[in-house]
Amino acid sequence: MGAWVVTGANRGIGLEICRQLGARGVDVIAACRTASGELSSLGVTVVEGADVTTDDGARAIDAAVGAKTIDVLINNAGVLVAGGLDALDAASLRRQYEVNAVAPLLLTKALLPKMTKGSKIALVSSRAGSIGDNGSGALYGYRMSKAALNMAGVSLARDLASRGIMVAILHPGFIRTEMTGGMGNDDPPVATRGLLARIEELTPERSGRFFHASGEELPW
Repeated sequence: MGAWVVTGANRGIGLEICRQLGARGVDVIAACRTASGELSSLGVTVVEGADVTTDDGARAIDAAVGAKTIDVLINNAGVLVAGGLDALDAASLRRQYEVNAVAPLLLTKALLPKMTKGSKIALVSSRAGSIGDNGSGALYGYRMSKAALNMAGVSLARDLASRGIMVAILHPGFIRTEMTGGMGNDDPPVATRGLLARIEELTPERSGRFFHASGEELPW
């Protein structure tokens, strides 16, 4: 049995993923920029200072994995900058692309040598990145970056199929976390149970498809 790697592990959904996996006895490598007291208390391997947008961050995570095999890589780290058309800012648009779309792809590439047939990659996306589901506009940087992440996930699923590595593209739901300002329909434990269930049921036939944590398949 190998390890599960979770990014953005210090709070919200990432923290809850680590909590639920740790309770199962899973070997968890929890990566974050700054560890929280809650994360440090879980008994998982914490990789602090792991900024996923940097090569140093990827190297720190790789070093923590060491000789282990990665069973599942959960690319959960993300950023949301709220605002509509009048509040557009080039720097925040680029930052959201960098964190939400570019970093998960590059980290996945860096950790691929630690994956084998049957390994899984989970991209925590958002239905905000669904073009077919966009009925309210705004959130330009977040929506655009999550749509880009979805496309990366589909390409990864195609490119890694011959290696037997599967990709899950997942929307956790509208969850009450610091990122959402405490607004939402559910709390992190509910979303996490759904996300883990979707990862566990992932098969080659479902690889590269876009699912809600509830199991509903979402439009692109």
